[in-house]
Amino acid sequence: MPRTLIKNITLRQVNLPPKVVRTDAIQSFVTQETVLLTLHCSDGVEATGYAYTIGTGGSSVIALLKDHLAPRLIGRSPLEIEAIWKDLFYFTHATAVGAITSLALACVDTALWDWRAQSQQLPLWRLLGGAQDKLPVYTTEGGWLHLEAQELVEQTLAAQAQGFKGAKIKIGRPHVSEDVARLSAVRLAVGNSFELMTDANQGFNRPEVVRRAHAFDGLDLAWLEEPLPAEDVSGHRHLRKQTSIPVAVGESLYHLSQFREYVEQGACSVVQPDVARIGGITPWIKVAHLAEAFDVPVCPHFLMELHVSLCAAVPNAAWVEYIPQLDDITTSRIQVKDGFAYPPEAPGLGIAWDWSVIKKRASVEINLSA
Repeated sequence: MPRTLIKNITLRQVNLPPKVVRTDAIQSFVTQETVLLTLHCSDGVEATGYAYTIGTGGSSVIALLKDHLAPRLIGRSPLEIEAIWKDLFYFTHATAVGAITSLALACVDTALWDWRAQSQQLPLWRLLGGAQDKLPVYTTEGGWLHLEAQELVEQTLAAQAQGFKGAKIKIGRPHVSEDVARLSAVRLAVGNSFELMTDANQGFNRPEVVRRAHAFDGLDLAWLEEPLPAEDVSGHRHLRKQTSIPVAVGESLYHLSQFREYVEQGACSVVQPDVARIGGITPWIKVAHLAEAFDVPVCPHFLMELHVSLCAAVPNAAWVEYIPQLDDITTSRIQVKDGFAYPPEAPGLGIAWDWSVIKKRASVEINLSA
């Protein structure tokens, strides 16, 4: 049987406006710059990977792929997933570890896994382990920081009525009393059995986060997410000693070793790897198994259309975060029923791209060949 090779590559960028206003303690989600990389292989399979930004950097990801990474894929076998990831990581050593490089690596790596799963006629989650066939799902689309208490209550009650098992509320208002009032109003409305996650988006310093954690006592929060700058491992370890609220980190970490430092030092209770920001499926799976070894649950950030499959692949995934990302450019939808998300059974990533819309809306399209 002839060896399959990568013949040529197409790069595209599609900018997607969020459906609602999204604000947190340090930023607004302006535009989802979606970067797609499609491998055209000699066996006839076309495999697509992707990554995203929230408003800046998309053109930089495209440039890194076009000028440096994608040309190195032409003529290689898509079977060599681990070798390709390491080759590209070391080739970009001067810009790693960092967001732009990781996002570019993720476009390549997710495309390679899409090819492998398609070529074996398996859904990704079964190929990677098939540990769970459904995951509880919580929503983030109604808890943004600019919303006042009454609107938070209304949206969270609506999510509860729709079957969601939890909701995330952004925190980081100027005074602690504002955060307490908003969270207390929601907790009173939804009752004790509905999970409330909170997200500070790295907005606090060490003294303030301890103060707020103590103020949140009695609200039975599922976790306190990114309470401090992501690089402050010791600060997170100190916080864990000061509160019973689980501490979640991960969306702003870009390498397996950063997760290792957190779990080794007992600086987090939950890990939240983002498959795009960590550089793809290859390192994401390693983070999940690392966390499993320390009995730490995985609750990934964003990218629900892909993370539902990755969560189903591993035994220690605990939640899928519901926040629509790709509705405008796909014909498939994540299946949610009675508060659980179900991984797709289609071969590959399980994402049905709407190529007619993508080609029409793409701000960039680049074709690379030998």
